[in-house]
Amino acid sequence: MRNVLVSCCSSLLVLSILPVFAQETIIVTAERRAQDINEAPPSIARITGDALQLISADHIAEALARAPGVNLHRGSGAEHLTAIRSPVLTGGAGAGSFLFLENGVPMRSPGFANINGLLDAHHEIAGAVEVVRGPSGALYGANAIHGVVNVLTPEPSQEPSLFAEIFGDTEDRYKWKGTASAMRGAHGLFVGVSAVSEAGYREDAGLDQQKLTMRHEWSGENVSADTIFSFGNLEQETAGFIFGEAALNDRDERRKNDFPQAYRDAKSARLQSSLTVDAARATQFKLTPYALWNDMEFPQHFLPSNALENNSHWSIGVQSAVYHDTDGFSIIAGIDAAYTEGSLREFQSMPTIFSFTQGLHYDYDVRAINASGFVQGEYALTPRTTATAAVRIDGTIYDYDNKTDSGVVGRFLRLDDQTDRFVTASPKFSLRHQIAERLSGYASYARGARPPQTTDLYRLQINQTGDQARPEIIDAFEVGARGAIDDSVDISLTAYFMQKRNFFFRDADGFNVANGKTRHVGVEADIRIALHETLSLESAVTYAAHTYRFDRVTGRASESIAKGNDVDTAPRVIANTRLAWRLSQRITAELEWVSIGAYFTDAANDNQYNGHNLLHLRTEALLTDNISAFVTLRNLTNELYAERADFAFGRERFFPGEERTLGFGLRARL
Repeated sequence: MRNVLVSCCSSLLVLSILPVFAQETIIVTAERRAQDINEAPPSIARITGDALQLISADHIAEALARAPGVNLHRGSGAEHLTAIRSPVLTGGAGAGSFLFLENGVPMRSPGFANINGLLDAHHEIAGAVEVVRGPSGALYGANAIHGVVNVLTPEPSQEPSLFAEIFGDTEDRYKWKGTASAMRGAHGLFVGVSAVSEAGYREDAGLDQQKLTMRHEWSGENVSADTIFSFGNLEQETAGFIFGEAALNDRDERRKNDFPQAYRDAKSARLQSSLTVDAARATQFKLTPYALWNDMEFPQHFLPSNALENNSHWSIGVQSAVYHDTDGFSIIAGIDAAYTEGSLREFQSMPTIFSFTQGLHYDYDVRAINASGFVQGEYALTPRTTATAAVRIDGTIYDYDNKTDSGVVGRFLRLDDQTDRFVTASPKFSLRHQIAERLSGYASYARGARPPQTTDLYRLQINQTGDQARPEIIDAFEVGARGAIDDSVDISLTAYFMQKRNFFFRDADGFNVANGKTRHVGVEADIRIALHETLSLESAVTYAAHTYRFDRVTGRASESIAKGNDVDTAPRVIANTRLAWRLSQRITAELEWVSIGAYFTDAANDNQYNGHNLLHLRTEALLTDNISAFVTLRNLTNELYAERADFAFGRERFFPGEERTLGFGLRARL
């Protein structure tokens, strides 16, 4: 607890002593169209393309750490677990509580989410990444109950441009990427490619990944079209947990991998095309058909069976919206729909061990239909006060087809063919008031809802025959303020209170919990300060309490839940502070401090990880007008820390973070 208080107080002290610079106008896409960030809720954060290039992230977690309320636990290779105004969630909750988008379109179909949902996102060449924290209103549906991450592809540049970057570091990690962009008449084209090959910080934990994104824009007098294609390929060896604090603090033991047989192969492809029609001066139509495909294979090294899982799905869908804007009033309405076919197969080649039987565990297909309608109205009550009301209705049908024998095989329960239907409603109400010329306040209520994941419904075990998973519901209240205090200070402050029910997870005994309840209360600050014309400070600070609101006794005392306990893996304090310095016209540097407070690693709050503080240094120097060199020094103090800490089966386990790592790269622009 002392580390929590020190981290919180230190971060707040820095912010109180140092006076944030008023930024240029920032445009976000929370309404699936360009919008001034000052007209959006304070709970949206945007990480710009310049910041993404500066970070040169090895993993998207490094970039998202700059948004308040966000905490990604980096796993092996490209894997991760996500928290947005939440604890770090696992299982179906971890897969289905966050909506991951590219250019406003889901990267995976609702109900078929993957817990490592951002591993395919092309953040390496992105023009920006936006994060919406909390239930996001009417324009986003299922999977968006805790937050939305939207990775945006750069628009074609007005003048022809080429960009290339190469990078290597002391962990035998090598990266390259390149982009080409141009406009010619009414047509614009952008192409971005990236690749990474790394030996891995841990033994037998190498990674190779390649990504491609192509974008074509066409603009007519009243019509425009925007088509984007993305492809990704991942081949990685996977390292599992290390066990015990002694191993975490031993520079040799923490690099070992007890699961050399583990790997993850994944491929994905996405295509979308948006047609925008300016029908009249105040009315605009937007139609976005899309298609996506995902395929993944990995052995379940975290189970005694080491069973091989193959899962895949493809989906075709369409998003539509009509925008009507007049003085003092605007309305957005639309219909979204998608059809999905997915499959899952799990096979154990090893001899039977305990109740993990050799042979086929599951083999099933699921067809899904998702249809949604939404409407949002905004009305100016006074010249300085605007009210917004919105609602979204989501309908989901799952048609499950068991392709093997039904019944019990070992510990595995195979259901008969069945059809499940879910309908959820997500309303939102808000008020925005212009407090001063450059400062606005905001208050809102929103409900988020999502149907269960298909794996929660159909991938069952014999002790999971209790209540079926039901739609999760979260009610969120929020107040905030955003704006410029003066020419040197820009600030966004938010406080929220959220209650979630029907939280579905599996307890330490392996039983389904279908009626879990949690509470999430927090404050967030996103502050930017111009200390000098050559020196600036930015900081994202979060203090939040995520607690259980029910009791449940399990056979494992360390996993029994008591009302009021902190949800495990939920640090109360998260802070990210950056000091940027322009040493000269040709040299810039940034020092970043990442602070993760202490958190409990079990549901009973008997075991704790003490948190960590990391320093990262980045600098770039222009060698010529077109070529620059950059250096990164991650984990400057060489701290032995955990990307993820956990307690299970009576012992501590960790994903160790990388030690001090020095990297060097070159960038060329034409």
